[in-house]
Amino acid sequence: MAGFFKKLVSGLTKTRDNIVHGIDSVFSGFSKIDDDFYEELEETLIMGDIGVNTTMEIIDNLKEKVKENHIKEPAECKQLLINTIKEQMDLGENAYEFENRKSVILVIGVNGVGKTTSIGKLAAQLKAQGKKVLLAAADTFRAAAIEQLTEWANRSGVDIIAQSEGSDPAAVIFDALSAGRARGADVIICDTAGRLHNKKNLMDELKKINRIIDKELPDAYRENLIVLDGTTGQNALSQLKEFKEVADITGIILTKMDGTAKGGIAVAIQAEYGIPVKYIGVGEHIDDLQKFNSEDFVNALFDIPEQI
Repeated sequence: MAGFFKKLVSGLTKTRDNIVHGIDSVFSGFSKIDDDFYEELEETLIMGDIGVNTTMEIIDNLKEKVKENHIKEPAECKQLLINTIKEQMDLGENAYEFENRKSVILVIGVNGVGKTTSIGKLAAQLKAQGKKVLLAAADTFRAAAIEQLTEWANRSGVDIIAQSEGSDPAAVIFDALSAGRARGADVIICDTAGRLHNKKNLMDELKKINRIIDKELPDAYRENLIVLDGTTGQNALSQLKEFKEVADITGIILTKMDGTAKGGIAVAIQAEYGIPVKYIGVGEHIDDLQKFNSEDFVNALFDIPEQI
């Protein structure tokens, strides 16, 4: 994990330049803690894609702590601010129950966010843990998605169930569940719809898929992961909001966090929606998708050395 922390630190460089340098200049530019100080801080956080609602909560909590601790110097505020951001993001223990049970994971997200790649990396990691993994290519809208997933299945050495472009996604899922049962699969990962422009169709499709899973594998542990592209900042939040209306989202995979200045979105997502970021991607390699730890994330963001 030490290697991944280093990658996270370097991946968050642009975000750090965007947020942390701004915060530092607020701390050094003010000689007293007043409304102007808080206003500048607020603006810096909002500009860093931490989001308006989350920023307001962070600032309100910070004001309370400053009062309680009778702090007068802006410089003494920094650690309090870091702690407040950590508190906002802390949703308790991130659960990865699907690793220990017979599970079906539905993965959703618009095209281009790194959905197929994330599924491939996740499949490879689960296989490395000794799990029998099966992929279902149920994003049948694009031939490229099916080809890409097949490529990942081959690379990871896992089975895949796929049909041709344009076939019924629910039929692919049905076949995958039957195959999974017959082959004794531990985890079935389903690549599902990547389009939001027709919400009604998407909702119907997901309902149909859920019905099939409930019928075919009623005891399976269920996980619905959404893949969001970290580089899109606030746009990722609005995608989450829309998908949340059509599916019960249980976790987030945040991709492309290396090289984005909008990494503050990880704070906004967890704080605003209370949905855990379960995985974070900071590169192309299979091990560049890792389980998310909010403490590590904030430490990497503020370049605080890793606690050994």
